[in-house]
Parts: sequence; C-alpha cells; structure tokens
Amino acid sequence: MTRLNDQVQELLQEYADLISITGGDAFRARAYEKAARAVGGYPEDVAGLDVKGLQQIAGVGKSTAEKIAQYLATGRMDALETLRAKIPAGVREMMAVPSVGPKRALALYRDLDIASVDQLAEAIRADRLSGVAGFGERSGEKILHGIELMRQSGGRTLLDTATDQAEQIVAAITAVPGCTRCTYAGSLRRMRETVGDIDVLATAEDSEPLMEALTGLPYVAEVIARGPTKTSVLTTKGLQVDLRVVPEEDWGAALVYFTGSKAHNIKLRTMAVRAGLKLSEYGLFEAGSGGKGKQGGKGRPKAEDAAGDGPGTAGREGRKVVSATEEEVYAALGLPWIAPPLREDRGEVEAALRDELPELVTESDLRGDLHSHTDLTDGLATLEEMIDTAAARGYTYYAVTDHAPDLAMQRMTDEKMLAQREQLRELAGRHKRMRLLHGTELNIGPDGGVDWPAEFLAGFDVCVASVHSHFGADRATQTRRLIRACENPHVHVIGHLTTRRIGRRGPIDVDLDAVFEAAARTGTAIEINSSPQRLDLRDEDVLRAKRFGVKFSVDSDAHATGHLAYPRYGIGTAQRAWLTTEDVINTWPWQRLKRFLRKDALR
Repeated sequence: MTRLNDQVQELLQEYADLISITGGDAFRARAYEKAARAVGGYPEDVAGLDVKGLQQIAGVGKSTAEKIAQYLATGRMDALETLRAKIPAGVREMMAVPSVGPKRALALYRDLDIASVDQLAEAIRADRLSGVAGFGERSGEKILHGIELMRQSGGRTLLDTATDQAEQIVAAITAVPGCTRCTYAGSLRRMRETVGDIDVLATAEDSEPLMEALTGLPYVAEVIARGPTKTSVLTTKGLQVDLRVVPEEDWGAALVYFTGSKAHNIKLRTMAVRAGLKLSEYGLFEAGSGGKGKQGGKGRPKAEDAAGDGPGTAGREGRKVVSATEEEVYAALGLPWIAPPLREDRGEVEAALRDELPELVTESDLRGDLHSHTDLTDGLATLEEMIDTAAARGYTYYAVTDHAPDLAMQRMTDEKMLAQREQLRELAGRHKRMRLLHGTELNIGPDGGVDWPAEFLAGFDVCVASVHSHFGADRATQTRRLIRACENPHVHVIGHLTTRRIGRRGPIDVDLDAVFEAAARTGTAIEINSSPQRLDLRDEDVLRAKRFGVKFSVDSDAHATGHLAYPRYGIGTAQRAWLTTEDVINTWPWQRLKRFLRKDALR
C-alpha cells in the first residue's frame, strides 16, 4: 500500500501555510515546512511509528510528532482543523496560485472579500487589485499567468509520483502467476516532466488474474472500466491507470504503439505505408488487398500520452511481418531501435535513418553529484548521512553545496562555512573511493553579484550560483544578472536557471539564448536540476543550449538522503534533449572535471 509519508507531508505543509496566512510566527511556520520535507524524504514508511519513533526523523520535534501520531491513529489533525476553520477553502486554494502565496491570499480575502480562484481572476480583470497594499502595476498580469499555469497543470502528475505509482503496479502485476511481461508505457516511459495517466502493458494467456490483481490493489479507489483486454482504475492519488493485456507475440508492436508519442507513431506508420506495409498495435503487416481489418476506438490512448490516431487502423490484414519485440518492428522499417525519450518527432527518425542517433547518457554514467544540501542550512540530513548515501550510489566524487549568506533565512556565516569545510576534510577518508568536494550554492543578486568576495570563493571546490529572489525583474535585468554570474570566474554551474516550479511558479523572463552564449563562452555549466518539482532546464531548452556548445551538470539538489536518487529524473530530461556523456560534466573522470572547474581554458 502507498506510504503515508506523502499524505503527512501535505498536511504539515498545509499547516505551515495556514500558520503564515493567519499571521503566526514565521519561524514556527518554517519549522513545520522543514518537518514536512523531512517526512516526505524519510526513506521508511511512517505508518506504525509512535511519537518517540517519529522524533527520530531529523526535523521532527515532539509537538510535530504528536500531531502526526494523532493523524496516524485517527485520520485527523486537530490543530490543522482548527486553522482550517478560520480560512475558507477557496482562500487556501488561492495560496497555491503562483505569485500569490499566503500573505497575499489573506490580504485579498481581508480587503476585497475574495474567497476563490475564480473570484480572484474576475477581480483582476475588473482592475480591483490596484488599491490593495502589496500589489503593484504588473501584479494582476502575473497572477493571471499563475492561474493559467495552475490550471494547465491540473490533471497531470509530477514524474516522481507517477513513477512510484507505476512501479508499484508493475511489480504487483508481474507477481501474478501467468504474467510473462509487464512494464509501463506512454508519456511516463518517454520521461515527460508530467504525466496525464499511467499506461501499463502486460502479456499473459489468461488476462483475468491480472485484471483481478489490479482492481484488488489497496490503493485503487475506483474501477472505471473492466474487460478482458483493458481495465482502467483510479488510484487514491487521483491517477488513472490503464492496464492492457496482449498476446506474447504482439508485445513489441503494442509497446511501440502505447509508448508513443502520437507524432512519432504517425512517422513510423507513414514509413510503413511507403514500404507497402501497415503498422498497428498488433504488429507490422503486409498491406492487404481489400479486407476491412479490425477497427474501433475501444482502449484508445490519450493523444499526448501514447499512440496515434486510434487503435487497430491497420488491423490484422495481410501476412504478419513482425510484432514480438520493439527491435524487430524498428528493424523491419529499416531503423535501429529508438530510445523512448527520443520518440517525440524531433528528428529522431531522420537521425536513425542516417545512423546518427546519439549514445544517450544514462544514470549509471554519473560519477558524482555537484549540488546538495545538509542540515547546516535547509537540508534535513547531517553531513555524514548525505556522504554515506552518496557513497552507496557508487559516486567517485560528491559535492556539498549549502546555501550562502545572502539567503538570509539560512543564517549562514563565514565561520559556519569554514567549520563545515574542516569537518569535510576530517571525513575525507570515510569512503576511500569517493572524493569529497566542498562547495556552496551562491545567490545571484539582481545585479548579478554573488555572496562572497573572490578571495573567499577561491577556497571552494565548486560553486553553484542560482536565482533565489527578484523573480519579477524585467527581461533585460534577468538576462544581465545571469550573464554576469556566468562571467564570474568562481561560478562553475548555474543552478535551476529559470527558477520554475512545475505547476506552482512559472519561469523568469530571460533571454535564454544570450545566457546560453555566455555560458558556452565562459565555460560555465548549466544545471539540469533533477528535483521533480523543478526539472529545470526543460528538455526543449537543454536542446537549444546544446547547440550553443553549453555543458551541463545533472544534479539532485538534494535536501534529504532520499533526494540523492533524483538524478534518474534529470537523466530523463537529458535523454529527451539528446545529451551524451560528452555533454554532462559530472559523468567525467575527476581530473577532467577538475580542469573544467578551473575555468582557465577554452572548452
């Protein structure tokens, strides 16, 4: 059954938000935010833990533990319900709108009696916000954009949540006697940053036990439809899961079809027609002379998630050429196998015909992580815990990059940072095969400056520099600040460049091409931030940056030990952008990476 950790994390985060919106103590609110992240990142299931057990989670104090224990025992958190009663549900929804947040949501409710997202949009269009303190000339425009962003993300799920759910389901179906193959397909297999629903494909002679297993899972909330070839359910996380069971001999064709994308599949079917063939989810067939073929829309996948213009358009007419494996289907069309993240009709078929497909970077190629945090700032785990977890991943180098002092809430000082450096040196022999790097995440100021002077920065092995404030600055300002950061000889990596949070905050307004040119010119890497909430840069932007000659760092931005596994998602973005190990600096051996970090040679 799905762990309770995610549910508890959401409740504690809501409690922190409500403390803020009701004028409570800011430090108390941040303590609950930290506890929320701690529970969400805790590797074990909190179900069954008592108050003492919960207090063993870093960042969870006695009061928080008691609230969690109450929820685990009763399904309620009285303190949260008390605060909920003070604020209409619509106001809490407004807090989630990018550019609004708790303080603005409260001001809108207090001053204008706005109690829902729809009312907020109407008020902006009627120009009612101009007299409210804290709302400037462009506030309404930004909030409307935030509402649009939130609505666009509605119904889609972040990649980590979808992956966790899909892997649970695939494991459950695979364990059913008679199941010979099972995997997920659709946009999840292509590693899109959000997922509409989950397509699961399986093979078996008798589909009934597989369908029974799916509908009987404890996290299935509703059975939408059930049949011998396809069953659809809704999970407790709100995800629709479609399970299709096909004959073993049709596995390859079905996997190609239900992986998609629609545009990629149309390209393949066009190639098949030109070769006198027809391609469907049943296989690749010789084109028949007449004969109707199997038609119908039953089980039709969603356009953005899977196949093409409806199942069975070719049917079973003519002699079957191939269908058993994906490799056979592609080979019969004169193509090598194309990796799922590339299947977006961005030139992958043409590259395959020229035998120019890239050898994509993989998670196993990563030799280290250059962006992570400990409990010295806003991380949840100790330095030792983060180091041990990184070593368990087989890394040959690992950087700790806690926040610099200009991010005031982290209360960093020169003395704290230097003490951490000394501690890191003392731990250097803890894992003999992994080199420890002392770094920092600098804050890029509105003028492009960073926290410390050059002589202090020179003491770090690696410096990541990121935008953490002034998100609303104009395009020229944002572009100048990032270019200046690239030109700083002590800045090695630009972190989460656009600052977006998927579905919660849009990207800053910046001339990306100008920043990419500066990064390539100065030998500054750009991060692919692997946090599923960010995945920043987007794959489309990584593709553009690659054309400028930019190098990339695929990092976790981990704030807990469990987050160190995030690079699987960043690698998905890298693969969708056609990156190889040559493009990703943290796949390089240490000596080559060390030369890059000197920024003293043309690359």
